[in-house]
Formats: sequence, C-alpha cells, structure tokens
Amino acid sequence: MDFKVTFKFLKDLKSNNNKEWFDKNKDRYLIIKKDFEDFIQEVIEGISSFDKELGSLDPKKAIFRIYRDVRFSKDKIPYKVHMGAYLAPGGSKSAKAGYYFHLEPGKSMMAGGLWMPEPEILNSIRQAIDYDPKELLKIINAKSFKKTFGQIEGEKLSRPPKGFDADHPQIELLKHKSFTVMHALSDAQINSPNLKKDLLKIYKEMKPLNDFLNKSME
Repeated sequence: MDFKVTFKFLKDLKSNNNKEWFDKNKDRYLIIKKDFEDFIQEVIEGISSFDKELGSLDPKKAIFRIYRDVRFSKDKIPYKVHMGAYLAPGGSKSAKAGYYFHLEPGKSMMAGGLWMPEPEILNSIRQAIDYDPKELLKIINAKSFKKTFGQIEGEKLSRPPKGFDADHPQIELLKHKSFTVMHALSDAQINSPNLKKDLLKIYKEMKPLNDFLNKSME
C-alpha cells in the first residue's frame, strides 16, 4: 500500500479545514477512505493469524470517522487531519484492549492496550496486578517489549488509588489510569512495501499485554 496520495489529501485538508473545501474534494476523500479500508482489512486478516478474536471484524466498524465531534470542544475545526482504526472485538467502540493504527503525515504511529478504561474495568485490572503481578511484569520487562515500546504509558494518579498502600511493590503500575504502549512510524516506514509486515510484527509483540488486560476483565 502506498499512502502518498492519502498524505497529500491530509496535508491539503490541514491547510483547508472547512466544509466548503471538503465538499469540493469529497471524491478525493472517498478514494483514500476506500484505500484505507482495504489496508485495514489486510491488517485484520494478518492479526487474526495470531489473535483469532479479530477474524470477523468489519474494517468499516474499526475505522474512526474523519468528522470531528465539536459539540463540547472549543476547537471547532470540522475534520480530523489523520485517519485511524481500532482493531478489537466490536471495533472502534470496543471496551477491550486492542490494536490502534494512526495515519498522519509526520505523526503516524501504532498503539495497543487500553486508554482510559471505565472505572469498573480499571479496578479489575488493578486487582489482577495486586493479586498476581508476575505475568504482567514478565511481559513488560521482556527485552523485545522494552526495545519496541519502552514501557507502559498513559496518565497516572499522583497518589495511590483507593484501597492500595503507598508502599505496595507495584504502586507505580497501580497508579495508571491507562495501560498503553506506542510505537512511532516515520513517513518512510508508512510508504515502505514492508509496512504491513512490520505492523504485524509489532502488533504480535503487543498481544501478551492485550491478553493480560482482557483476561483481567473476565
């Protein structure tokens, strides 16, 4: 997949982020939208080789709309200047840990895990860490994990969460409000013929973390 045409559209949109311009260039958008859907379908098929739960996911349900929800935002710019998809059972609205792909000139990246889960889910994850942290520690301390992602990211509490002591051995993990990992992608990587292969390799590296988080919810 060559995303040069997509990048050109997104750059033009960033410079002309208004309904009049978008309407005039709607045909261009529909072309890159279809290209993105086709690529995400290929990625879903690739991930399903090691994560069977994604096998039936419709790419259209995984891809986020380009239209921004400006109802409660001071920023009234109507369109996103990136394209994104969240690959998890249920698609973009899923509450499960999954695989994210973000396409944007100069800012493309991939991510996994859970971003700002609901309090009930967050509490379940913390209970799982408290009960037996060995599995998660083995995942995040693996050399390949550290090389690819560094460490778990996401907003954290400044104080211990309710019910946990400040001297808990895993208190820094327990403070997390999100459990995410990220991997940046250069424009050259995005337009490389090896893009899908590289994505699948990194997503496979994410899977143990996703499995831990999803198992915590059960």
